[in-house]
Amino acid sequence: MKNLIKIIPFFILPLLSYGCSSILSSAAEQIYLTVIDRRDVNTIINDTTIKLTIINKFYDDDLINALDSFDLSIECYKGHVYLVGEYDKPVQKTRAINIAKSIEGVKRVTTYLLPKNKSDICGTDDNLVITGRVKAKLIGDKDLWSRNIDVKSVQCNVVLYGLVASKHKIDKAIEHSKSVKGVRSVTSFLKSTAEPDSDLLVRQ
Repeated sequence: MKNLIKIIPFFILPLLSYGCSSILSSAAEQIYLTVIDRRDVNTIINDTTIKLTIINKFYDDDLINALDSFDLSIECYKGHVYLVGEYDKPVQKTRAINIAKSIEGVKRVTTYLLPKNKSDICGTDDNLVITGRVKAKLIGDKDLWSRNIDVKSVQCNVVLYGLVASKHKIDKAIEHSKSVKGVRSVTSFLKSTAEPDSDLLVRQ
């Protein structure tokens, strides 16, 4: 309950000026996600600040923002930044990593960045379908807090990242992902809160 009280101003106050029910609904969802998150409130705020700072830096960077082909997802857990997606030119990848590392509070940057392959039969629609099916599998497993697991499909390769309760749950998330038709491989950056200093990486 204390966490809930502390987090409300963080999500609500920036939105009050809009007076929109949909925004309030979104804020309520953020509060709910905070309650079930496996991080404390201060860590969530710090991670969110880091993520938004990186997004803004990318937006202001001519090299990155000028090229629509740079498809990237950004997440941050306990100061550990994850960059997952595709790039058109190697210089984009290097630039993105350097920007992320330069942000105050960033402890580590992990990437899963693949060069775009225009001849690949796995397209945007395929990746969206795979992501949706993996998420459905995770949601269907009542033993998993699926909200704590982020899913990204890159060239039909599934990438998992987030914080879960145990190594057992990491294994279950990987197995669910592997069972989805069309998945070429599964890379897990999931971390267990039972092993807070671990840096688990599983490629299957």
